[in-house]
Amino acid sequence: MEHVNGSSEKEVRVWCDGCYDMVHFGHANSLRQAKALGHKLVVGIHNDEDITKNKGPPVFTQEERYKMVRGIKWVDEVVEDAPYVTTLETLDNNNCDFCVHGDDITLTADGVDTYHLVKTAERYKEVSRTAGVSTTDLVGRMLLMTRNHFKQGDQEYSVEKDGSSKLGQDHSARSPWTGCSQFLPTTQKIIQFSDGKAPKPTDKIVYVAGAFDLFHVGHLDFLEKAKTFGDYLIVGLHTDPVVNVYKGGNYPIMNLHERVLSVLACKYVNEVVIGAPYSVTKDLMEHFNVDLVCHGQTTIAPDVGNLDPYAVPKQMGKFMLIDSGNPITTEDIVERIIRHRLEYEARNVKKEKKEIEVFEAMQRVKLAEKCG
Repeated sequence: MEHVNGSSEKEVRVWCDGCYDMVHFGHANSLRQAKALGHKLVVGIHNDEDITKNKGPPVFTQEERYKMVRGIKWVDEVVEDAPYVTTLETLDNNNCDFCVHGDDITLTADGVDTYHLVKTAERYKEVSRTAGVSTTDLVGRMLLMTRNHFKQGDQEYSVEKDGSSKLGQDHSARSPWTGCSQFLPTTQKIIQFSDGKAPKPTDKIVYVAGAFDLFHVGHLDFLEKAKTFGDYLIVGLHTDPVVNVYKGGNYPIMNLHERVLSVLACKYVNEVVIGAPYSVTKDLMEHFNVDLVCHGQTTIAPDVGNLDPYAVPKQMGKFMLIDSGNPITTEDIVERIIRHRLEYEARNVKKEKKEIEVFEAMQRVKLAEKCG
């Protein structure tokens, strides 16, 4: 029997599983809550074939999804090719005490609750789903490429309230689980995601900056590489209007608040600067005691006046271009969605319809129990 820190307390191993497609801060928050219920968090991830059969084609490959979940700070172990229906055998084989899932419903292609076996055995616990975000919603944003998910100017920090989709992919969607309600950022949520540790006096501090929109494996590999050049990694996140200037179109897909939580969930990141200046200034370098500024292989857009945003760290001899070996960009992810638009639209509509049917059936059961 395993024990914790040499004490008589048994180590509690928690099991979570899922598709974890387009891993976002909602997934991370669910895993954070699950980890708090035990000592070790084991995450099972379904393969591409099972997901396609039961939900529709995933955006990311199984190898990309395995890597993304391993990059979340609360995850201790990852089990690849986990069965779509969670069984007691799965829990026992991985020495897990119970399974944790959000308070939404997950069904097979035949409409069966994927957690019915562990629920019956009373080895199932629920955590609250993060309102305001889902993979379905993010796919919808990319299909629509509207600006409704972020504001500019004096409306920059207002909460999105206008419907934008006839596909049921925003907060006006009828499904109680994957329709995007309104994500309400709070300081408490940021505190929950932050490790709150200041750098040691001897730490070498590395700084990187960017949009980090739709946080993906390209970002993850870049941050992992950047962290190898120091001990403490700070990520500067640009505001939505600034990102829109150098990205163009209707970028960013995710607003600043969402991007902050997505980056904070990464195990390589120690601190985030919210609304970092586009040009790295001497004040910023001195304030955070930055030893090295890194940038990847993406094109560096000039600042206003055609100025080099990295001029200061270059003059200080503290700038480095690095290559993570992963060329994937946010634009590549959006291209994947657009290329398979009809498949993803069908997936979203099918998923929402199934969820509504189950939700309405659950409501009828509750009403019958109440009346009975």
